[in-house]
Amino acid sequence: MRIVFFCHSLLSDWNHGNAHFLRGIVTELAERGAAVQVYEPQNAWSMENLLAERGGEESLEALRLVYPRCRSRRYTLETLDLGAVLDGADLVIVHEWTEPELVHRIGQARARGGRFKLLFHDTHHRGVTAPHELARYDLTHYDGVLARGEVLRRLYLERGWTRRAWTWHEAADVRVFHPEPGEEQEQEFLWVGNWGEDERASELHEFLLGPVRRLGLKARVHGVRYPQEAKMALTEASISYGGWLPNHEVPRAFARALMTVHVPHRPHATALPGIPGIHPFEALACGIALVSAPWEDAEHLFTPGLDFLMARDGAQMERHLAALREDAGLRQALAEHGRMTILARHTCAHRVEELLGFCRELGVETDSLGAVAQERVFA
Repeated sequence: MRIVFFCHSLLSDWNHGNAHFLRGIVTELAERGAAVQVYEPQNAWSMENLLAERGGEESLEALRLVYPRCRSRRYTLETLDLGAVLDGADLVIVHEWTEPELVHRIGQARARGGRFKLLFHDTHHRGVTAPHELARYDLTHYDGVLARGEVLRRLYLERGWTRRAWTWHEAADVRVFHPEPGEEQEQEFLWVGNWGEDERASELHEFLLGPVRRLGLKARVHGVRYPQEAKMALTEASISYGGWLPNHEVPRAFARALMTVHVPHRPHATALPGIPGIHPFEALACGIALVSAPWEDAEHLFTPGLDFLMARDGAQMERHLAALREDAGLRQALAEHGRMTILARHTCAHRVEELLGFCRELGVETDSLGAVAQERVFA
C-alpha cells in the first residue's frame, strides 16, 4: 500500500503540534509495511524557525535517530511534479495547512481519473474560529475529511464542505513517549507549551503562573513565542524559562519532574468540546501526574479524577498541585491510570487501525499491511 502525505512539516515541531502525531502515524504505517512518502514545502515557517534556534541543526540530526522511518521531501509549488508524486498512490492525505492552490491541484488530479483515495486532514480550530479561511479550500473532489474531533466532523458535514467525514483524534506515539526511569528529579513542576498570541494568556496566568508562584514550586517552563512580558511574568513567579525543547526530548524532561498541567487553548476549551490537544496524550503516556484546566471531555476520551485531576479555577488548581506535591501515592495512582488509558485507547497504533478502517469503507485494499506485535507497541 502506497500512502502520500502533504503536510506543513514532518521534521519540525517548532510551534507545530501536528508533527508530533504525524511522526507516530508515519512510523506505524511504515512498520506495517506501507510505502509512505511525505511532502512538505521548502519554505515551511516552522522549519525556518527551528533552524534559527540555537541547536536546531543538531536537533534534526538527533530526530533522524529517534525516528529513522520519518523522511520528507521538500517541494516548491513551481517545481512540484504532482503527476509523478501521485502515480501509483493508494491513499493521499492532505493536511489543512497545505497551500490552497496545492489542495485544489491535488483534487483536480483525483477528478481527472486518479485511482487513489483522497482525504483532507483538519487538526486546527479554524473551522469554528475562522471559517472564512477554510472556504479557500476546494474539497470538491476529495473523498472525505479526517477531523480532529466529533464537533469538527459535524461542522464539515453541516456546512456542506464535504460529503463524508470521520473523527480522527490525535494520540501519543508510545515508541517515543513513555516513562524514563532512572532520571534524577530536577523540578517539582514542568510545563511544555507555547505562549502564542494571547489566546490563552489569561488562562496561563490563572492556572499556571499564579498557583506555581503561590505554592513556591520549583518549576521550569519550555516553549516558544514568549513575548517579553510573558518572560517577565515567569521571572516574577520564580519559574525558570528553558526556551525551545525538541519534542522528542520531552519524555526525559517529564521524568525529571513530579507533575505537569494542561492549559488548553481557548478555542479548544470553549468552541471545540472534546478536543484537548495532543499534550495531555503525550504527558499521560510518559507517566507523569497531570492536572488540567477546564475543558469538556464530550467524547469521553479520559476519566477525570482517575487519569488526571481537573481544576475548575486557579484556586482549585493550587489545591491539586499542593496535594500532588505532598502525596506520592496520589501522583503514582494518576500516572499509572493515565498511562494505562493511553495504552488501551490512544496510541498511534490505535489511530492507524482507525485509518485503515476508513480506507476499507472507501474500498481501499489494506490486507497487504501487517499488524505490529502488540507487546512492541503497547509496552
